[in-house]
Amino acid sequence: MLQYLFGFFCLFGVLIFVNLTGTHAACPVQLNPQRVVVRYNSSVSVDCNTSILHEGMGWEASEGAVPMREVSLITWTVSNLREWEILPFCFINYNVTQCKLDLTVTVYKTPDSVSINTVNHNGPMIEGSQYELQCEVLNVAPVQNLTVRWYKGLTLVNKTTFNDTIKTPVNKTSKLLIRPNRTDDRAQYRCEAELELGEEGPQPPPKVTSKLSVEVYYKPQFNNSTEYIDITNEVTLNCTMKANPAPTYTWWLSGHLKETISSSVLRSSTLRPGNYTCIAENSQGQGRKVFILKSTGRTTFWAIVLAGVVVAVVLIIAYVIFKCKASLNSII
Repeated sequence: MLQYLFGFFCLFGVLIFVNLTGTHAACPVQLNPQRVVVRYNSSVSVDCNTSILHEGMGWEASEGAVPMREVSLITWTVSNLREWEILPFCFINYNVTQCKLDLTVTVYKTPDSVSINTVNHNGPMIEGSQYELQCEVLNVAPVQNLTVRWYKGLTLVNKTTFNDTIKTPVNKTSKLLIRPNRTDDRAQYRCEAELELGEEGPQPPPKVTSKLSVEVYYKPQFNNSTEYIDITNEVTLNCTMKANPAPTYTWWLSGHLKETISSSVLRSSTLRPGNYTCIAENSQGQGRKVFILKSTGRTTFWAIVLAGVVVAVVLIIAYVIFKCKASLNSII
């Protein structure tokens, strides 16, 4: 009975030891840190320690192997890690057995370059047409940790991740389809390649960015195609319309060509009533706007004058009639 109790307490003590020290349950050693993320050709160092009596412990690795020693702590160190798929492990001999604990190592490399280009197209884009933007990420590892994000201005428009399990550097491409309109002229697209390596990796995560500003050709377009204007002493007809390339302007008066000028504004005190048509035109098409000039203001003025004259005439006639009646009464 005492043997069973002794065995139970021994087992209980071992469990407590494991929980308190964080020692691996299958192998009584602990790694610090338990996972490492290291930049290619940079240094790395990891401790392996134990609290039990043993016959020796060491490190096995294709780089930085450490021979077996009877110590409680042993360190794996590499000053310039140049192996992409290294699998180091710490081992310990105890109770006439040997066990090991593997170390997870992620070796990374930021891209040599990131660049955006338009596939099979050069020069300005045409409003309403579809284009393919391509972001090329060169010589990056590991690709399964790579995320490529597309931004238009400050707005995220697309995200690409990769499932490849290869550890060595590769080239990757992400594509984005766009159909620009006039509001996209001079818009900036940004491609951002980021290596998301977790908490053990560099913070913030390393990223490389490329930018592309697009030029969009679009025709003139008027929101208000007709405008009514009352003639005053100074009349201004403003036909200004944003377009790319910049438009030329042609003015017509009641169906007859008035003039072709570079200015979009007619300003004159001699403009007479009628329909003035402005045509703005560039390589993408044309837009037109009609100005209808009315002489409402002048008509009102002359109507007031005429009304005054009529009133004056009526008063004069009434006065004459009154005088005539007075003269006849005096004669009778």
